[in-house]
Amino acid sequence: MADEDISGKDWNDWEIDLIVADYFAMLRLELAGQSYVKSKRNEALQKLIGRSKGSIEFKHQNISAVLDTLGKPQIRGYKPRYNFQGALIDGVERYLDQNTEYFLNTYIDKNAFEEGEALYYDPPPSLTQHETPRALSRLIRKFDPAVRDSRNRELGLKGEEYVFLSEQVRLRALDRSDLARKMQWVSQELGDGAGYDILTFDARNGEKRFLEVKTTMGGNKTPFFISSNEKLFCEENPERSRIVRLFDFASRPRAFEITPPLETSLILNPANYKASFD
Repeated sequence: MADEDISGKDWNDWEIDLIVADYFAMLRLELAGQSYVKSKRNEALQKLIGRSKGSIEFKHQNISAVLDTLGKPQIRGYKPRYNFQGALIDGVERYLDQNTEYFLNTYIDKNAFEEGEALYYDPPPSLTQHETPRALSRLIRKFDPAVRDSRNRELGLKGEEYVFLSEQVRLRALDRSDLARKMQWVSQELGDGAGYDILTFDARNGEKRFLEVKTTMGGNKTPFFISSNEKLFCEENPERSRIVRLFDFASRPRAFEITPPLETSLILNPANYKASFD
């Protein structure tokens, strides 16, 4: 097939299945901290399917875009490109249907937990809603990243722990070890009903700060759930309450804070209904 000129033609299912499998093989190596050479894998695909180096790289970026939409880790260096053919969505779905462990495993890098490492970054720049292809919308419903993250109790706990330890490091670095000792991991000590997860402090004046942590292995725009209790607590404590969005937790944990009123930073859509008989 390598002798056939297929440039400009849509990728068929066989080619898509091969490159999707190759992408996930590289991703697994990367998340496990193992080395590989992208150019060598690209060359192997060129020989196998007869596509150019650029075409293969572009398709890898398309796969990154699908995974980004699903709130999942992607290969570093393959920046998401969203103008992909619908058949690629089907190819990713076929792979995920046969490899469900990709959504079950957390892939948390133990080496990422380095005390003192910078944690907070700027939030996404704007509220933008893009038209989503029908096939991709269906895939999102099937592998809903917000539902998946909310059900992953281990991920939530590790995210809260990460922020808790980072806050302690921050306070100690500012010579406020007294405040670091007073911090509370509220969701663990008192349960989930408080409306926030972590009690920390402002190093300047010692005032309390309330942090609700939302963790994902996906990118900074991965959607998440917020309960009515958490939203109400933020509204009642706008000066001291913050949502901490912890993202890229699988490889390079980073975070940004969301300040009330939440509607200025988030698109809030009703997700649940309370059903009763009276």
